[in-house]
Amino acid sequence: MTEREHAAAHLDLDELDRKLIAALQVDGRTPFSSLAQDLGVSASSVRYRVQRLQDSGLFQIVGIANPLNIGFDRLALIGIKCEAGTAPGVCEALAALPETSYVVLTSGGFDVMVEVVCRDIEHYTNLMFSTLQQVPGVVSTESFFVLKAHKLAYGWGVGDGA
Repeated sequence: MTEREHAAAHLDLDELDRKLIAALQVDGRTPFSSLAQDLGVSASSVRYRVQRLQDSGLFQIVGIANPLNIGFDRLALIGIKCEAGTAPGVCEALAALPETSYVVLTSGGFDVMVEVVCRDIEHYTNLMFSTLQQVPGVVSTESFFVLKAHKLAYGWGVGDGA
């Protein structure tokens, strides 16, 4: 477990943290002063809380773009089967690649699922054969090209803390 994952695992979210996360998932550009007014706290409190959430790795504020609309020609999901016991290390190696936007340890037919964004088929081919399939522990891959993205959303709210 990385230092950041350790910090996130031990960060207790209170009601204010949850409300901040929910509000920023709706609009990550909301000014801290507006959030403070809506939540009945000071802007410095909001600033501190958001910074703490970001520093822990539990939360990040990013702009989301549809890669197929901004010059990337290949978006793919890749199912990966791994040698027994190697999947967590495979995830760590793949998460370090600039082309990966989503890397998860899974159950079922694949041990790992990865989303990659590539400029074109040559970039994708090079990534698959020269990089991804060379990661120790990778046994096989199956690619699923995204033809059209109908929804790219990351605002699912926050749990109730129970």
